[in-house]
Amino acid sequence: YISPDFMKELTRDPDRLSLGGEIRDLTVMFTDIRNFTTISESMTPEELINTMNDFLTPMSDVVMETRGTIDKYMGDAVMAFWNAPLDDENHARHACQAALTMQSVLDPINAALKAKAEKENRPYYELQAGIGINSGPCSVGNMGSKQRFAYSALGDAVNLASRLEGQTKSYGLKLLVGEETVKHIEDFAVIEVDRIQVKGKSEPVSIFTLLGGPDLAETEDFQILRERHMAMLNAYRKGAFQTALKELESARAADVHGTLADLYMVFELRIKTYIETPPPGDWDGVYVATSK
Repeated sequence: YISPDFMKELTRDPDRLSLGGEIRDLTVMFTDIRNFTTISESMTPEELINTMNDFLTPMSDVVMETRGTIDKYMGDAVMAFWNAPLDDENHARHACQAALTMQSVLDPINAALKAKAEKENRPYYELQAGIGINSGPCSVGNMGSKQRFAYSALGDAVNLASRLEGQTKSYGLKLLVGEETVKHIEDFAVIEVDRIQVKGKSEPVSIFTLLGGPDLAETEDFQILRERHMAMLNAYRKGAFQTALKELESARAADVHGTLADLYMVFELRIKTYIETPPPGDWDGVYVATSK
């Protein structure tokens, strides 16, 4: 669950470890493979297991290299968290660095999987992962029964991280981050996506996507993109939908790598729908999610 270097810290100072249960501020991550059902149907059980291992091993390595803890594997999904069992004051930054690294290592993973599929004369499906990250207080400790237990985390922050991963599909993004996490990575290349009321929560939250680290955030291209994107978002929330549509085209032009292309298709459809059928007068710009 944790890296060998982490274990060395534990053995030097075992009193820092608490497994019995405590409340800690954690940063929680959920990852999930897109279109996993389609991929799994094209493989034999042995091929599927080998593919999952080829995917999960490097992803797990990234978590542990950034001082994270693997909570559990759930089929094609992974849950991990930072700042437990040992302290990590930079847990939010480390989780976000892990997410960015995970996206970069997918290319060599897919190249290896493609070569293996061609060698075995079977269809190749590119693996793409959705990632949700959120920070907040969680109950963490050994949980389970007398016969079997595991070190895990529970809480509203955990639930929201899971919901954010699920919403990556709806927004056409690879990564969604909660606002509590963003407070700790203000120098990263972060762009606000929406105000959303996720399924199971009554209060809306701001959600963001992470495009890169501080180096990207300092570039002129990113700063122009963020400025135009926020102009679109502000007009949309004010109900100035014709203006929002024009600002969307401006933001789309600034998205030189097409990273937000699918997101802008989502907003274009929403805005055009609201132009034809305006929302009620008390509309506050919050999107109410109907799925997890």
